[in-house]
Amino acid sequence: MEKTAREVFARGKVYTDLALEARESAGDEAGRIPGVKIREKEKKGIRVTSVEVTDKRGEEAIGKPAGLYVTLEAGRLREKDPKGNRAVAEELSFYIRELLKAAGSPDSVLVVGLGNHEVTPDSLGPRVLDNLKISGHLKEKGPGASVSGIVPGVMAQTGMETARIIHGIVKETRPGAVLAIDALAARSVSRLGTAIQLSSTGIRPGSGVGNHRHSLTEESLGVPVIALGVPTVVAAAAIVYDTLDSLAELLKAAGADGQAGAVECMGPEERYQMVRELIEPRLGPMYVTPGNIDEQVKLLSFVLSEGINLALSE
Repeated sequence: MEKTAREVFARGKVYTDLALEARESAGDEAGRIPGVKIREKEKKGIRVTSVEVTDKRGEEAIGKPAGLYVTLEAGRLREKDPKGNRAVAEELSFYIRELLKAAGSPDSVLVVGLGNHEVTPDSLGPRVLDNLKISGHLKEKGPGASVSGIVPGVMAQTGMETARIIHGIVKETRPGAVLAIDALAARSVSRLGTAIQLSSTGIRPGSGVGNHRHSLTEESLGVPVIALGVPTVVAAAAIVYDTLDSLAELLKAAGADGQAGAVECMGPEERYQMVRELIEPRLGPMYVTPGNIDEQVKLLSFVLSEGINLALSE
C-alpha cells in the first residue's frame, strides 16, 4: 500500500493516501491552499476532482509531492452494475490517456500490480493484472501501446525490495512509462472502494500502513510513473474521529451540553490526537477494511482493468 507523507500519523494529523482528503483537511474556511489548484466536475454520476500541487507550499500543506492527482468518486462501485461500472471504466480510461499524453504518449507501458495476492485488502494490484490484456510479447501489435505486466510480490515473499525488482525490469525492457497499481488508505469510510485516484507523481509501495519502502518515481526509474489506486482500508482512529460530531449531538440531546461543548471546541488535530491516545495504547495503529472486501476487490479489479485496457488499446 502507498504512502507519500513522511509518517502515517504525522503530528496527530489524520493520514490519508488521497490528495483529495489531504486537501480537505488542510484548507482554510474557503478551501484555499497556497500552492494547490483545485478543479471539480461531475459527469454521469461520477464526481471528478483534480488536485494539482504546484510548489513547495502546496507540498508542505497537504503532505504530497508536487504533481497532478485526479480522484474519481462513484458510489456505484459498491454494486454490480454493468452499465454504471462501464461508465466509470470509460471515465478512468480518459484520464489514464491524458496522463500518458503528458508523459509523451509512450508506445510501450509496463503495468505493475503492487501488493500481496494472499491478503485481500492488499490484493487489488495483482488482481488487476489477472484481467489485463498483455500484448508486449506479440510480434504483430495492434493499435495502442504495447503492454507488459508484472506482479513483483512483497518483500516477505521475495526477500527483495519491490522497487529494486521494478528497477531491474525497467532497465532490461525499457518501457516508455510505468503504470503502478496499489491499494490505498483513506481517512473517510465513505470513500472505501468508491474513490479511484490517479497521480503523475509515482508511488511508494508497501508504506500505506507504515512499511517504508523505496519509491517508484520518474527520478528513481528514469521513465514517467503513473500511480493508480483505490482505498481499501481506513485507520480505526479515523473512524472514531469521524463519529465525534455525532457524539456531540447525542450529548446535547441527553442534556450534557458541557461535555458536548468540550468536544466541539477542540480543533481537528486536538480531536485526532485525543482519539489516538485513547485507542492506540490498546490496539496499536489498527487498520479496518469492509466486511465484503472480497466482493469489492473483485469488482474493483474488473473496473480498473477495463479502464486500463480501454486506455492502452487506442
